[in-house]
Amino acid sequence: MRLVRFQLGPGRPIRAGTLVGEVVVAEGRTYALADVTLVAPCAPTKLVCVGRNYAAHAKELGNEVPDKPLLFFKPPSAVIGPGEEIVLPTGPDVHYEAELAVVIGTRCRNISARDAHRVILGYTCLNDVSDRTAQQWEKNWVRAKGFDTSAPLGPVIVTPDEAGGPFHVQLRVNGETRQDGSTTDFIFPIPELIEAITAFMTLEPGDVIATGTPEGVGPLHAGDVVEVEIDGIGVLRNPVR
Repeated sequence: MRLVRFQLGPGRPIRAGTLVGEVVVAEGRTYALADVTLVAPCAPTKLVCVGRNYAAHAKELGNEVPDKPLLFFKPPSAVIGPGEEIVLPTGPDVHYEAELAVVIGTRCRNISARDAHRVILGYTCLNDVSDRTAQQWEKNWVRAKGFDTSAPLGPVIVTPDEAGGPFHVQLRVNGETRQDGSTTDFIFPIPELIEAITAFMTLEPGDVIATGTPEGVGPLHAGDVVEVEIDGIGVLRNPVR
């Protein structure tokens, strides 16, 4: 299934439904996709992000490959949906980072890698927008990774029965491909990430694990349009100002 959240107009309630072709089905009614506005497909209590999960990306930033998952947070206030604007902070060097996001489906703690598939609701696209200037001087990355609009998410959640991976992850800026990678290159695969995170933290339904970005990160500028595309999921498109 392809799960969505949507509005019928500005200020209208957010509804949950399924996307079937170009039709949204919700509560026994159908709506043409062109007549609704998709919003972020989940409302996480937290986003747990994985740094340096591709060796080539660690190398391009001059960092060592970690021997265990390097984790940081984005707050719920960072989340925006497809089509919403990424608002750049005042730092001069703000980068895109295309990522596969895992959406949790059930409250969970102490989940083994073997059982990790049981707690996955599905997968979506995420752009881990990052302020590199702040990242250099602040070691916990609060400002660098947690600013408003730094977590574009969507457009849909695809359940594991429809999209089980591996996943081809691409990013384009103004139509030009900047990142092109595969989750087969993960240092820490998804089951290991879920085991490591739930060993010390409870995950709630709708929480997101951002699994890391491939090489090719680079700057965003006002007026850009950035697209994250993951085969089997779709395209997350956001303008920048």
